[in-house]
Amino acid sequence: METMERKKPRPRRSFTPEFKAEIVERCKRGDRSIGQVARDFDLGETAVRAWVIQAETDAGDRPGLTTEERTELTQLRRENRRLREDNETLKRATAFFARETR
Repeated sequence: METMERKKPRPRRSFTPEFKAEIVERCKRGDRSIGQVARDFDLGETAVRAWVIQAETDAGDRPGLTTEERTELTQLRRENRRLREDNETLKRATAFFARETR
């Protein structure tokens, strides 16, 4: 029996918004499928499909959160988490000083 060799995972890459917009535009032209465009540029088909869906959402053609709304939601969640931590710290400090005054 042959042993199956594992493929090494591809390192995570980041792409500029301009590059993503160009890939989405190529997909929307209709002369090539999403899979073909992904192979042409050595990209994951799932990632390209997600870019196309997000572009349609941003344009209002599909329901969902736009990129700006996603960014705002992320910031609000981060701020909410920080405020909860601050509140918890204040509760602990209050309990500590309440014990000290007895």
